[in-house]
Parts: sequence; C-alpha cells; structure tokens
Amino acid sequence: MSGTAQRVDWRALWRTGDLARFCFVSLGILLHATNETMIATIMPAMVGELSGVELVGWSLAIYELGSIVAGAAAGRLITYVPLRTNMMVAALLYSVGAAVCAMAPSMAWFLVGRLIEGFGGGALVALAFVSVERLFPRAIWPQLFAIMSAIWGVAAFTGPVLGALASELLSWRWAFGLFAFAGIAMATATYLVLKGPAATQASGNSREAPPFPYPALAVLAIGVILIASAGVEIQVVRSSLVLLLGLGGLALFFWVDGLRPRSRLFPSRLFDWRTPLGAGMTMIAVFSVATISFSIYGPLILTSLHGIPVLTTGYVIAAESIAWSVLSILVAGARPGLEKPIIVGGASMIALGIAGFAWAVPAGNIPAIVFCAVLQGGGFGIAWPFVTRVIVTSAGSDERTVASSAVPTMQRIGYAVGAATTGIIANASGFSHGLNPETARGVASWLFLAFIPLGLVGVAAAIRIARHAGTDLMPEGRLVEEPVKGS
Repeated sequence: MSGTAQRVDWRALWRTGDLARFCFVSLGILLHATNETMIATIMPAMVGELSGVELVGWSLAIYELGSIVAGAAAGRLITYVPLRTNMMVAALLYSVGAAVCAMAPSMAWFLVGRLIEGFGGGALVALAFVSVERLFPRAIWPQLFAIMSAIWGVAAFTGPVLGALASELLSWRWAFGLFAFAGIAMATATYLVLKGPAATQASGNSREAPPFPYPALAVLAIGVILIASAGVEIQVVRSSLVLLLGLGGLALFFWVDGLRPRSRLFPSRLFDWRTPLGAGMTMIAVFSVATISFSIYGPLILTSLHGIPVLTTGYVIAAESIAWSVLSILVAGARPGLEKPIIVGGASMIALGIAGFAWAVPAGNIPAIVFCAVLQGGGFGIAWPFVTRVIVTSAGSDERTVASSAVPTMQRIGYAVGAATTGIIANASGFSHGLNPETARGVASWLFLAFIPLGLVGVAAAIRIARHAGTDLMPEGRLVEEPVKGS
C-alpha cells in the first residue's frame, strides 16, 4: 500500500456471504463476553446467597482457565474436525456450564459451572480469531478486528446491565438460565446456517494436527491456582511462598510451551522487546492483568462502601464498553501514519484510567469513575486492533496462525492472573474478614494502586511497538509494504 489505507468494499463482502459468515462466527464472542462481564454486577447478590466473598477472584480466574484450555484445543481441532462441529460442541458446553451456575447450591458448585462455561466460551472466541487469519485478506484484518472489538463492546455493555436487572427484578440465577438457553440456540443455529464446505469439512487431516499441549496447560493451571490460593487465607509466610511458587509456575509454563514447536500456544521470542511481536504481547499481557480489578470488585466496593445501586455500577462498566466499541470503529480505517500516536495514546489512556480509579473508587465519585472507565475502555478500543495487526504480521509465516490465536489466549491468561492477584490484594486488605463498609474501605485504593507499575510497563511496550505500526515485518526482519490483494 502507499500512504493511504486500503478501502474495504463492504458491499462486496456482503454479496459473497463472507461478511455474514464472519458476523455469525463472531456471535460466540457475544456470548462469552456478556457472561464474562455480567459476573461483576451479580456478585453482590450471589455472595449474599452463597457466601464465599474470599473466593470472588476465583469466579473469573477459573472461567479464564477453562477459556485458555478450550482455546488451545479449538485451534488444533479445527485441523481435522469441521468448524461447524467445533462451534456446536463449544456452544453446548457453554450451555451446560451456565445451567450448573444457575442451579448451584454452593460456591464450589458455582465454580464448577464457571469452569465448564469457560471451556465453551473460550473455544468460541478462539474459533472467531483463527477464522480471521485463515479466511480473510490481511489488508482488512484491522477492520475485522475492529468489528470483533465492537461486538465485544456491545456484549460487555449488555452483560453488566443484564446482571444488574436480573439481580434486582428476578434473581441472579435467571441471568445464567438465559445463557443456558442462548447456548442451545447458538448450537442449533450453527447446524442450520453453516453449511458450506469451509464449515463442514476439516481444514486438514489428523496427521497434520499438532499435538495438544497437555504439559504446558497443566503447568499453567497449577500456577494460576497457586496464585489464587495464596490469597484465600492470608498468612505471611505461607501466602508468600505459595505466591512465589505460582509465579514460578507461570514462568515454567512459557518455557515448557517453547520446548515443543508443533504444539506451542505462543510464537517464538514471545516477550523479546527487540521485536514488535514481543513488545506487543507484553503490552497485552500487562494491561490484561492490570485492568481487571474494577470488573471484579468495583460493584462490591461501591455498593457496600457507598450504597450505590448495583444497576448504576452496571452502567459504569457499560460506559467502558461503549468507549471501547465506539473508538475502535472510529480509528479502524486510520492511515498508517496515524497508527503510532494511536497505539501510544491508547496505552496512555489505559494507564491513566488505572491510576484514576485509585482515587475515584474510594471517594465514590461517580462522574470521575465514569471518566476513568471511558479512558480505560477507549484506550483499549483505539490501540487493540493495530497492536493485534502488528503482532500477527510481524510473526514468521509459519507462526501467523499461532500468533493470531495467541492474542486472545494471552488476554485470557492475563485476566486469570489478574483475577487471582486481585484476590490476594483484596483479602490481604480486609475482605478475608467478611464484606462490610470497613473492609471495603481498606480494599478500595490498593486494588488499583498495586497495578499502576504494570500500567507504566504497558505504556513503555506501546512506545516500543509504535515505530513498527503501519508496516509489516517479514520473517527476516525487513520492513516491506503490504501488497494490495489481487495485485
């Protein structure tokens, strides 16, 4: 391309059916993201019925673990199991998990349901991301990633509001019941709609399918569970030791993943800041860890400390999602020369949002909280499509499929680690003694102050990758212009 971005003929994509298929495949993101964000606003009612406030962080961490495992499986099963079959099974797993959550008699059973839900939702998201890399020209990847961000944003808007309305008007259990029916509906629609060869035939054969990364995922699960366990019952020596073991488990996971090239979840040179891929993956990892605090504990703190209605907290979280979606669409067609300030500006907005929450949440200042949410969501919205493109296009030609599926996988790992870490911080600050205004006051600031250093690391990573934005990297490291499809 020359100095301007290639124009996308959306009407042509619609006439061929490609756009409709892309939108349908992306509905899995709608189910996954709505459920993921809904948990924040049902948490006060759920904890009141099931108790177990010390396990609040587990509700997201265990969900993300299931998503990671399923995402890894889906990226491999598609080689010899048709897309339609993969999506139907994933939707049914999602439905079963939601049903278990809806009928859970205790927090333990609720966590089992969340794990099953994670399996289904993670597979649906991974299938959507891999479809972009395999089915569509590279020139329109930013636009497709922007649509996916918009879908995620719409889902993230409806999730908190749905959870709040269900909790206030019916019961938090009804929210999960709706998702159980939605999973069945998507499985049925998948069977009826996806009928072409690309959906009903495997993309390869069983000999081509890479082995499943059992050792790496086992180490990852152990690492995240150890981190989460460190915060359940705070004892300085025990908690510190378990936390160190968990962090060591994460490091071991990335090392084990790199030992087996055919089954790896991530491309090589994963965190090497000398490459745009390494800096980009670092940015995704640290911001995913650093921004999960408000989604998990914000409604709990605001309702218990300031008496703010749960529906209001739902609207606050929705504001973050709206900012993500709107800004993502507005910048999707930006010309290459603007991508550098967009990426750095987006990262800076996220970091400022994290720092602002540290003051606004303890103060209970709703306008300031909304502003911080818009900063954080808007920062993700404008930076994410271009960071994702830089990561995928800078990977070697034999690693681009791995790189495309690695982006949501890294987000899932970041959310899981962030949820586990916030559990430690919350319980160490007072939540382990029960939920009341006094403990909420002790937790409110530390949940955000602790992650400001990670926000600064994310900005530094954005500065490193920004110089590569607007160009593609060949495996040899030479900068080249991206050819226009068909030329």
